[in-house]
Amino acid sequence: MVGPVRPQFVLFGSSIVQLSFSNGGWGAILSDIYARKADVILRGYYGWNSTRAVQFLNEVFPKDAAIQPSLVIVYFGGNDSMGAHPSGLGPHVPLPEYIENMRKIIVHLKSLSDSIRIIALTCPPVDEDRIRETRSKFLSELVRTNELCGMYSEACIKLCEELDVKVVDLFTALQKGDDWKTCFTDGIHLSAEGSKIVVEEILKVIKSAEWKPSLHWKSMQTEFSEDSPYDLVAADGKTTLNPSEWTIHREIQWD
Repeated sequence: MVGPVRPQFVLFGSSIVQLSFSNGGWGAILSDIYARKADVILRGYYGWNSTRAVQFLNEVFPKDAAIQPSLVIVYFGGNDSMGAHPSGLGPHVPLPEYIENMRKIIVHLKSLSDSIRIIALTCPPVDEDRIRETRSKFLSELVRTNELCGMYSEACIKLCEELDVKVVDLFTALQKGDDWKTCFTDGIHLSAEGSKIVVEEILKVIKSAEWKPSLHWKSMQTEFSEDSPYDLVAADGKTTLNPSEWTIHREIQWD
């Protein structure tokens, strides 16, 4: 692998994760925030539910890997919480099975190393009206409701409390504003505005966590941050300015 070796932050989940580098997504924002500090690695799989995640858990996170992640942000629940299809096919996972699947995922991640940190994201809300308006002719009717999303979100929170794992309550965070439906591109997947809320909530958790070492971006070492005569020349014409910590390009100055 390319060096130097940095801490690895792995994003693991379904389409909310796979698309997190699209449309000003939260994965891309995190990658920018942690530039020169950590490698943000995408392991998102469109359409997956927690059952499928468990099936491939050992392949995505092998226990004998030479380097284990410092942080895993894991999200499943949106597809699990869809209503059951009469055929028995489809991504729906009954709530008790979803809870046990998430338990297996978290327990496996914890087993990778003593220093690994985990943040779970709960099932976000959905814009039911928008889903009905944009339903694809190639898909059977999708049963997605806020009531179901809320049930799976609450279950995820309770499980994380039981397992002593950090959790971000996306179901609540994304519905705080009156215009919360602008958080979605199609009623399900996140817009740039929705992604900004996700990043804000993740950073709150990381900053407040009593992890040693801290994984908050301001506390982490910046790679090759020493002063250099090859840096940009200052206005005095005699010294240089070290740009390694500059954040002036960012639309939002994240805390």
